[in-house]
Amino acid sequence: MSDGIENTGANVSLQRRAWAIRRNALRMGEVQGQGYIGQALGVADVLAVSFFHALRFRPQDPEWDGRDRFYLSIGHYAIALYAALIEAGVLPEDEIETYGMDDSRMPMSGMAAYTPGMEITGGSLGHGLGIAVGAGLGLKRKANPAFVYNMLSDGELGEGSTWEAVMSAVQWELDNLIAIVDFNNQQADGPTRAALATEPGTEAAKWEAFGWFAQEVDGNDLQALVRAFDAARAHPGPVPRVIICNTMMCKGVPFLETRDKTHFIRVEADEWAKALNHLDAEVPL
Repeated sequence: MSDGIENTGANVSLQRRAWAIRRNALRMGEVQGQGYIGQALGVADVLAVSFFHALRFRPQDPEWDGRDRFYLSIGHYAIALYAALIEAGVLPEDEIETYGMDDSRMPMSGMAAYTPGMEITGGSLGHGLGIAVGAGLGLKRKANPAFVYNMLSDGELGEGSTWEAVMSAVQWELDNLIAIVDFNNQQADGPTRAALATEPGTEAAKWEAFGWFAQEVDGNDLQALVRAFDAARAHPGPVPRVIICNTMMCKGVPFLETRDKTHFIRVEADEWAKALNHLDAEVPL
């Protein structure tokens, strides 16, 4: 990296970063005994590539004007973002024990006023991409070369406000906007595909029809993600970009991967140790 950007990924593999994000999330989940662990484990690879390959930022200066912005539309994924911010050095590791508690800087749903590195408050789903469009337009008008990354969920593709933002981004030629869709086929009431007409391998075509540069990848394949993020940043056209990431809920902890209900997980006390022991037995270099 250059231009005074701190290289937070030096000499540490993306595999190790993803492992650490998963471990941080499990430790936070253990504090409450429950939580959105399935989502955190599922997007750990996406966050590892985002923060330790693609994003330009300074851990000790989260308000640096030259930073790339990472907007988490999915407020209940906050545990996943906290895990990444801890690994990145934006938040101290010792705050893991405060997760979800009174006066914690890490509430269970993300709120920008509480947490360094949390750019927006995620609430009712379907708002994040619209906020990111406004931010991208603002950066362009300031001649700021930073990118805006917006992580949203497959469930948000059923919100009309999302598609209004999709069209607005094309209207304003926001080539500084990269949307990241976590497509895990899971909503609170059941599979996303039971509520929406969605199928793997078809989503990119929808975004392309609206004028976006679109890619659909395995969201748990680090090298595929690296290629997709690089292609998104380098794409020459004056259009916004989207990466649709097909992820597995609870990825990396086999006995949780097979559970029928993974949207909000309650884990028995002995199972937290079992999950952590599984990760610790397979520490990547």
